[in-house]
Amino acid sequence: MEAFKSTVGLINTILWDYLLIFGLIGVGIYLTVKLKFPQFTRVFPALRKMISDIVNKKQVEEGKMTPFQALSTAVAAQVGTGNIVGVATAIAAGGPGAAFWMLVSAFFGMATIFAEAVLAQKYRETEDGELVGGPAYYIKNGLKSKGLSVFFSLACIIALGIVGIMVQSNSVAGSVSTAFNVPTIAVTIGLAIIVALILMGGMGRIASFAETVVPVMAGGYILGSFIIILMNLNMFIPAIKSIFIGAFTPQAIGGGVLGVTIQQTIRYGLARGLFSNEAGMGSTPHSHAVADTAHPAEQGFTAMIGVFISTFLICISTVIVNLVSGAYSYDVPASVMSQTATVMTQNGFASGFGSFGGMFLSICLSFFSLTTIVGWYFFAESNVKFLVNGKKATLTMFKIIVIIALVVGTMIEAEFVWDMADMFTGLMAIPNIIALTMLSKDVVNILKDYDAKVELGQVCWKYEYENIEKDEPSVRKRALRKGLTTTIIK
Repeated sequence: MEAFKSTVGLINTILWDYLLIFGLIGVGIYLTVKLKFPQFTRVFPALRKMISDIVNKKQVEEGKMTPFQALSTAVAAQVGTGNIVGVATAIAAGGPGAAFWMLVSAFFGMATIFAEAVLAQKYRETEDGELVGGPAYYIKNGLKSKGLSVFFSLACIIALGIVGIMVQSNSVAGSVSTAFNVPTIAVTIGLAIIVALILMGGMGRIASFAETVVPVMAGGYILGSFIIILMNLNMFIPAIKSIFIGAFTPQAIGGGVLGVTIQQTIRYGLARGLFSNEAGMGSTPHSHAVADTAHPAEQGFTAMIGVFISTFLICISTVIVNLVSGAYSYDVPASVMSQTATVMTQNGFASGFGSFGGMFLSICLSFFSLTTIVGWYFFAESNVKFLVNGKKATLTMFKIIVIIALVVGTMIEAEFVWDMADMFTGLMAIPNIIALTMLSKDVVNILKDYDAKVELGQVCWKYEYENIEKDEPSVRKRALRKGLTTTIIK
């Protein structure tokens, strides 16, 4: 067993310290340049359109999701314990400057996730009246590589549907049991029942759960973090300074007592940023593939919002809370800080809210883990459908396996299972990176097609410009200046 653990550790070192950091950041930079920096011009118009769809209560056919439901399911998976505990670990080991490199990874990750979403839309299929898609489908249909698509599917099923769910359930059980003094077995039974009820409802119930819970979950955590920051407002500017100073000269933090090199700062920041928003990993395209949207590019714009929420809002909220509250100590060596990273954020909230702070964070962690379980299940199920052509008996059996994994996960030591999840997640990212690189021309053409249709007037605005005619270019230009987003006329 020890030899197996050592092998897993070695594979993870190769994957996460070398291949994936360079591969994921590299493909993000490559796509950013090819797509002409969509991060600056596409996100906020997409946000306005999404808000309009929510207000107007957009409806879709059974077997599909609205763009907001697809985004919520993606964010449900992206936002997990890594955004709280993982971020604390990153700044403990890499110093405050790691937060800067998280943002760098998220910036380039927005271009990556745009590409994943539009490819998932283009190469998706329909099985038993439901849309299905994801990297396995665009690897098979785009790259024409059945073997590589099967490899991705198997890695995804194990990484997200089995070992990933085990560690998430372990986090929920431990957190709730400790914070509320509830027996672990009671938490396990309650969690299993809730998850089973959600999964038995299929895509529709998963989508409804995600769009209901995710905004409340993310909003509540950001609000709580904002209150802690306001309570320690005098430390806000020094915290921001430490992030930028630590990004390039980490030895200047704490007079060098941290013992952190710039290489470590960059490594921990990039790795944690990539892991938190999952851009390039091949997970979130499964939900974006089933969105009912007028043009693939529009769902790509929506997908970019998920990275913004996951890293720019939630991860950075965690960082600032730890820095301003004193939970992170500038004069303690990183090797010592790393040993207490798992409770760092809890201490940050406790400093402002007292004993309620621990309970508040436990509730947040529980919801983060619960939504991740549901999101990851949906992604894994898409790959089970890919392998077995949607056979219902197999899908039912997979649901049972997931519930068993959830229960077992609350009873085991999580560290080794996390290592296993890291390994299979890394393995599934490799074929996805290859596909994104090889199919980048498709992504560029889809974006050009979208912009061409806007220019030619083959679009309508769902707001005050709904009935625009092609011979009214002045009206279209005014609408474009206002930043109104578009829907292609079918």
